[in-house]
Amino acid sequence: MKPVKIGIIGLGTVGGGTVNVLKRNAEEIARRAGRQIIISRASAKDLSKQRICDTDGIQLTTDPYEIINDPEIEIVLELIGGAGAVKDMVLAAIANHKHVVTANKSLIALHGNEIFAEASEQGVIVAFEAAVAGGIPIIKAIREGLSGNQIQWLAGIINGTGNFILTEMRDKGRDFYDVLAEAQALGYAEADPTFDVEGIDAGHKLTILASIA
Repeated sequence: MKPVKIGIIGLGTVGGGTVNVLKRNAEEIARRAGRQIIISRASAKDLSKQRICDTDGIQLTTDPYEIINDPEIEIVLELIGGAGAVKDMVLAAIANHKHVVTANKSLIALHGNEIFAEASEQGVIVAFEAAVAGGIPIIKAIREGLSGNQIQWLAGIINGTGNFILTEMRDKGRDFYDVLAEAQALGYAEADPTFDVEGIDAGHKLTILASIA
């Protein structure tokens, strides 16, 4: 069977890490999928920026719509984040009959109903396991493994940054801003930590979990 060609929108920490995983485990992924998975194209704002991944063999562009409109690409990975222009990109990919994989919790929380309805209309899949607790994972477990259960409430630690900060403050009596600075230095928190420290990230995740529970 011919290989599956995919395109990645966003080559930051998540996008670069995805490239590394797909390349490192290419043989095993192909064995399990029954087809080779090839990263055909990838987009980034600044192509001169040093990357955490090897981009040899990948066509790079600054225009994500070159990926979205490429007829050879079957799956688009949206790894930018946010819910503004990204929503239009995802809907455009769906309109072009491409499957979409995203880790974008705000996109799914705010526009999931519209996106899933359009995907159903076009006969494609929108996969979003990594949007909430991807390391567990939990989306597939709730949608499939617990589909026969009536879930009445959800509880858990769903924001690693907040958990790190609160644990350090409780156990060591440290100042909030001191721990936040350390979390940023360690890469746990973004340069702009608003979504984490104001509960927006957790709110988006709870919205997604509640919608499928």
